[in-house]
Amino acid sequence: MSRQRVILDTDPGVDDAAAIFMALGAPEIDLLGITVVAGNVPLGAGLENACRLVALAGRRDVPVLAGVERPLLRDQVYGRYAAIGAFSERLVGADSVTPASEHAVSFIVRQARAAARAGRPLTLCAIGPLSNIAMALRLHPEVAEGIARVVCMGGAFTALGHRTPWAEFNIYADPHAAQIVFGAGVPLVLFPLDVTMQALFTPADVVRIGATGGAPGRALAALMDEHDRSDMARYGRPGGPLHDPMTIAWLLEPGLFAGRPATVGVQVGGATSGHTFADFNDDSPRATVMTDVDEPGYIALVTDRIAALEEETQ
Repeated sequence: MSRQRVILDTDPGVDDAAAIFMALGAPEIDLLGITVVAGNVPLGAGLENACRLVALAGRRDVPVLAGVERPLLRDQVYGRYAAIGAFSERLVGADSVTPASEHAVSFIVRQARAAARAGRPLTLCAIGPLSNIAMALRLHPEVAEGIARVVCMGGAFTALGHRTPWAEFNIYADPHAAQIVFGAGVPLVLFPLDVTMQALFTPADVVRIGATGGAPGRALAALMDEHDRSDMARYGRPGGPLHDPMTIAWLLEPGLFAGRPATVGVQVGGATSGHTFADFNDDSPRATVMTDVDEPGYIALVTDRIAALEEETQ
């Protein structure tokens, strides 16, 4: 089986760290690069976090590139845990890789054009605001021919938002970018809060990740302990979600998930800017919205793949 050629677009971020580790360690994925966007934290802090996570995973062959530092049109907003900034050395160590000099948008354009010429479209895995991808598609619409799909963590339909009552953060942070990507005609696989909040990592799961995952697992467990996502009032049971790794998990084991075809859109102005909506009855759907996940299978996959990454680096 040929490996999936993937660019991971991210704003690290605690759950971004889990997704990065999974992508770096997956033999099924040819990770072309990690592109960073402002979102959870400012661009500089996110870039530093990505570089240190790549170093910790022992994958210095994967380029890390800085991208767009602010939303396309709206005022800058950061994630709820923006004060994290750059991860502390106590949690993830001090070793780092040097980021590439090329801009992330240029990298996406160059790789997509090459993929189109080769007849092997690539996958964009987007787990932050969609600013980088939107810029690539708006400045160079032809690169859509080299993109097989955008697999995106974003949106909320039946679930309430987690940054505002009406919006999921990645979309809220740059709704105009989401509008561009959703309307570009590129196949979209969307993981909204409706599905990501179905799988909760309990304290026992975090301990297991730290005990079996070597240096990456210990770092991820430390980050999860430091920035606990548990919310009994909202979830009704112990544990907290890791949203972003679902995109990587779907690439590795799509059978863990179920979804529905839909056409999706986003509100870009007014009091509910960032709100996503879906038409599940459209005769020409352009997206698949994930609706269900096998919770034990997903948690096991995250745990096992991070453990396997450590084995590969020894």
